[in-house]
Amino acid sequence: MHTLLLIPPDFVEYIGYFGSFLTAITFVPQVYKSWQTKSVGDLSSWMVAIVITSAIVWLVYAFAINSGPVILANSIVLILTLVLLYLKFRFKK
Repeated sequence: MHTLLLIPPDFVEYIGYFGSFLTAITFVPQVYKSWQTKSVGDLSSWMVAIVITSAIVWLVYAFAINSGPVILANSIVLILTLVLLYLKFRFKK
């Protein structure tokens, strides 16, 4: 029970899902812009590699503790970052 916050556990879960959704969509503008402009030249390969690795590590952790919000956020982040990686190779000049 989340006695520190005095918030019902179900509501805390909803907050977790909302927060994970917000985290997950942070890459949507970059994916959209890259797709529209067909340019990813300024996109750091190191950043992409770190985000992919981070998402995979978080997913292992999330599945281990069975955390739906963390699974949701990092699954979406991983997919969007893989799309960016694909675009980086597709639009490479």
